[in-house]
Amino acid sequence: MSHDPVKQPHKVMQNIRELIEEAVGSMGHFVKVVVYITDVRHREDVYRTMGEYIKGVHPVSTGLVVQTPARPERLVEIDITAVIPE
Repeated sequence: MSHDPVKQPHKVMQNIRELIEEAVGSMGHFVKVVVYITDVRHREDVYRTMGEYIKGVHPVSTGLVVQTPARPERLVEIDITAVIPE
């Protein structure tokens, strides 16, 4: 995994898009986003990158700066909740 604060969120958002589409949903179904970053200086890059994937979608959002993510090589983790209509 890249240690680039732009490349990592791109990969995360691509993975999320793939998963939501497998569940027959879309990026527009996001209702909540929690972003964990290890360095506050990466915040702007991470949020700008996420915005490329969820333009026009305005979920409830929380951003947290953490010292140790689940995996040390990660600069960012993104937790998204989606509601997919039946």
